[in-house]
Amino acid sequence: MLAGIAVLPLASLPARADFDSCLAGIQSQAAAAGVSAQTFRAATSGINYDDKVIELSQAQPEFKTPIWDYMAALVDDERVEDGRAAMRQNAAALAQAESRYGVDRYTIAAVWGVESNFGKNLGKMPLVQSLATLACSSNRRRDFFRGELIATLRIIERGDIAPERLTGSWAGAFGQTQFMPTTYHRLAVDGDGDGRRDVVDSVADAVASTANFLHVAKWQHGQVWGYEVKLPRGFNVGAAGRKNKKPIAHWASLGVTRVDGRSLSGEGLAGIIAPAGIDGPAFLVTKNFDAIYSYNAAESYGLAIAVLSDRLRGKAGVQAAWPTDDPPLSRAERRDLQTRLAARGYDVGEPDGKVGQKTRDAIKDVERRLGMTPTGRPGGKVLEALRGG
Repeated sequence: MLAGIAVLPLASLPARADFDSCLAGIQSQAAAAGVSAQTFRAATSGINYDDKVIELSQAQPEFKTPIWDYMAALVDDERVEDGRAAMRQNAAALAQAESRYGVDRYTIAAVWGVESNFGKNLGKMPLVQSLATLACSSNRRRDFFRGELIATLRIIERGDIAPERLTGSWAGAFGQTQFMPTTYHRLAVDGDGDGRRDVVDSVADAVASTANFLHVAKWQHGQVWGYEVKLPRGFNVGAAGRKNKKPIAHWASLGVTRVDGRSLSGEGLAGIIAPAGIDGPAFLVTKNFDAIYSYNAAESYGLAIAVLSDRLRGKAGVQAAWPTDDPPLSRAERRDLQTRLAARGYDVGEPDGKVGQKTRDAIKDVERRLGMTPTGRPGGKVLEALRGG
């Protein structure tokens, strides 16, 4: 959950003395927040300014992921199957979170699936070192990261989570559903009744905390997030937008229908989003979509969770075709693509379905060799070309 984490400007590597001096300044602030000198020393002993964190914070992605690739990677058959298995295994915890906070278990599980692949990808970067690096670098958000660092130290002080288990993303998000440390203090809850709020190793705590987040974000019990719709010919795209909510009857009067042609249903206000433009799939979204959106402030992210929640409950995924003639790839297909690239001698790392710069560079090169336009995109055309030899 990295809402508001902007790419940081170049930060010069400070001398060890400067880093130590910065930490000493933070210690006084941490003490005022209730962090003991013993906890501070133990947590910061031996940590270093991590230039890898700065490198990641400055990464400017050259490739903007199309919405159809984003959705295909996050909402595929594999994740749906894994999600249903995780829901069966943790049925009691999900049912309790649903009952306590009024958020349906499928939406809770969908957040869990998108954020950490149901606990499989928690992140490996030590929070204290990452946040101390960002707090002591020359960037305009160092005060923000200083607050997150102190919040992390308070978690350690309370004993909710062992220090060695506090790992996550470069920016400090951690746990099964990737809370920032300050968000943890505001919204994490004890779901399993052991007196601790352990969103790393307790699924019950993590799903209850996620349900509480959505509850506080004004999730409406019993209301759907929305559903896919079909826009009439000549629909004014300027009327679309998550914030431009109108009575559902208003959209019906303009000729908007469900994607299968049935009439719109539901009460209250709703907006229309068309993430790939007027020629792609469109969705009617309620205030519950806004609650999901607030988790990471991106419509593509919110849509991935929404559609995954539908798939988990047995509904269909996106029905209308995305506006591309090069089909997006599932994670299994991306692993196949990487395996075939590796077989041709390209260094793409472990074929894990995660497409990074090495994979994109390899795709570009093989596209050139195959007489294709070099895009670096992991699409169906390049995979089929590789499968064809």
